[in-house]
Amino acid sequence: MRLILLGAPGAGKGTQAKNIVSKYDIAHISTGDILRDEVKNNTDLGIKANEYMKEGKLVPDELIIKMISNIIVKDSSKNGFLMDGFPRTLVQAEKFDEMLAGHGLSINKVVNISVDNVRLLKRLTSRRVCSSCNNTCSINGSEDSIMQCPSCGGELYRRKDDREEVIRHRLEVYQQQTRPLIEYYREKGLLIEVDGSGSEAEVTERILSTL
Repeated sequence: MRLILLGAPGAGKGTQAKNIVSKYDIAHISTGDILRDEVKNNTDLGIKANEYMKEGKLVPDELIIKMISNIIVKDSSKNGFLMDGFPRTLVQAEKFDEMLAGHGLSINKVVNISVDNVRLLKRLTSRRVCSSCNNTCSINGSEDSIMQCPSCGGELYRRKDDREEVIRHRLEVYQQQTRPLIEYYREKGLLIEVDGSGSEAEVTERILSTL
């Protein structure tokens, strides 16, 4: 099974990605993780990507797709894969399809986790990160000063990009970039819309029932 998982910031993609890959025993391909590994391991692609990153530039789509191509031909991807965080734009989707076709592969389904902006804003503004173990959790309206990490008891802090004005901008950018992408997969008959409200288990059940 070869899947793409879409969803705005705060929609719960990371959590649902773990549940899906566990259920189907497929590879979880996160472009962020791939990029960090390539740079850390000082591969040829990592060296090229790092040159862009040092200059504060975006890593070109071609480099990212080459990294993904190297992953999907490995044994770890023999049962399929779930793309998390890529593609983000229509151009990336088209280039990704071309690369897959070159390997004789294609995407089976595209799952879009839909959550309204009011709920997304509430989720993200209440999100905190542990300064000790990097665990992410929600303060659920409690005061920062009395909140501790439920995993290790460490101090929680709010990331700069989890402030309301930043979140609103991120959501606007996501909608602008992803709307054409969603229509692209809808026209191909691959898109599955899943309601992302409710508990983690409820959303997981909705996703799995469509696959």
